[in-house]
Amino acid sequence: MSWDAVLIAGPTAGGKSAAALALAERIGGIVVNADSMQVYSELRVLTARPSEADEARVPHRLYGHVNAHERYSVGRYQDDAARVLKDSRREGRTPIFTGGTGLYFDVLTQGLSPIPPIAADVRARVRASFDAMGRDAFLAELIVRDSNAAKLVASDTQRLLRAADVLEGTGRSLSQWQKMSGKPVLENLNVARFVIAPPRAILYERIARRFAAMVENGGLDEARNLTGIEPSLPAAKALGLPQLQRHLAGELALEDTVADAQKATRNYVKRQTTWFRNRMSDWKWLEDTETSNIITFMK
Repeated sequence: MSWDAVLIAGPTAGGKSAAALALAERIGGIVVNADSMQVYSELRVLTARPSEADEARVPHRLYGHVNAHERYSVGRYQDDAARVLKDSRREGRTPIFTGGTGLYFDVLTQGLSPIPPIAADVRARVRASFDAMGRDAFLAELIVRDSNAAKLVASDTQRLLRAADVLEGTGRSLSQWQKMSGKPVLENLNVARFVIAPPRAILYERIARRFAAMVENGGLDEARNLTGIEPSLPAAKALGLPQLQRHLAGELALEDTVADAQKATRNYVKRQTTWFRNRMSDWKWLEDTETSNIITFMK
């Protein structure tokens, strides 16, 4: 079968990038980012973005093209991905979308809800209320207005503010908007879909080694360069960044910093895996990153 695109999803540290790179070399493809943190230019090390050497082997797209002080959105990703798809088809290359952000894969395969842009003054007003009320009281009031907000977690500031922004700005809840699907980026195309999910023990061991290496190879410098970043910005939530900034501020010993970041990453992997199992159960699941397994399935 001829495939128009390949999707490789999976939890962090699962080996997706290496598999996508090897596959791109085999089939003459390009690697396209589908990870919400690898878009930021200032976070190559802490997000395990492909190295310059990897990027020189095959074309890579949508990596490091956004400033960390911007609010990159799913809507912008949809536009960027559609442009890359058009370019790759013109060049006769197969796009290989890889990453760990479930919403990005939803945009590719199911479409984006047509939520209108929220005015800056609305976002500012919502943020002021959040700061004045505190997380718990803010969430409690939001639940009164939108019962579906009970599914939110008070500590997830980004999602909490997004739900409130949409409700305040449109008069309709985020959950209502999300039931309205737009046009998928990969609509009417033959798409091969994979989830690479190694056993959890292997993932955890990789997470431990990888973050320790990040600290030694520039992670601290990236955290230092982003000192003072607005806490509500998406980039401020990059795995390991808050812990490293606490260390730089003298609040955490380096050993505790590494342990806390590794724990946060393990918890994130659990959430990712739950998402993939709920939303991608019909994809081809692989426990390893052997490109031959992907090639065999694609034939």
